[in-house]
Amino acid sequence: MSIRTVSSHLMKEVGAPEGTHPEGQFAADTYVFAAGVPDTIILRRMYREQQQRLNAVWESRDKNIAVKTPYELLILASLIEKETGDSKDRTLVSSVFNNRLKKGMLLQTDPTVVYGIENFDGRILKSHLKTDHPYNTYTRAGLPPTPICNPGEASLVAAAHPAQTDYLYFVAKGNSGQSHFSKTLKEHNAAVQKYLRNPGS
Repeated sequence: MSIRTVSSHLMKEVGAPEGTHPEGQFAADTYVFAAGVPDTIILRRMYREQQQRLNAVWESRDKNIAVKTPYELLILASLIEKETGDSKDRTLVSSVFNNRLKKGMLLQTDPTVVYGIENFDGRILKSHLKTDHPYNTYTRAGLPPTPICNPGEASLVAAAHPAQTDYLYFVAKGNSGQSHFSKTLKEHNAAVQKYLRNPGS
């Protein structure tokens, strides 16, 4: 069952405030439970763990980050989680999103677009990027309305402590899992040409 289908009743059962959206609220980790433990007990533990992690990271955050609330940090961490193929890139991806938010630039991150597409078939098209919906960060400014996944602790930390850079763009380096970061659109377009349009060059 997708976390997006978790009912408001169950969120109440795990101790979440009324109206809490379930996405992002549960810490993915390895847990040990006795056989036969009810699902609600497991989810309650995962929910409490995520809130503890989020609160601890929020308290230790850099004071100049773009997000203003713990929930915004959770949303940002979910974007970092989805956009990071290499763990060493997390704080750099975080810096790009922070810099863009501070400048009022669109985040333009594909995973948010995908999240808002029903029955996504695995291929993201230009038409998807142009179709407006609440999660489309190509058409709407700022963060999406909710997290788009359950971010791990490393992404929470990266959201709270971005690298100090002037980067505004990044693109995946083919299948390496790493990203190339750029300060200007000209540099970014050259990187896109190198890594996406002429892979292996």
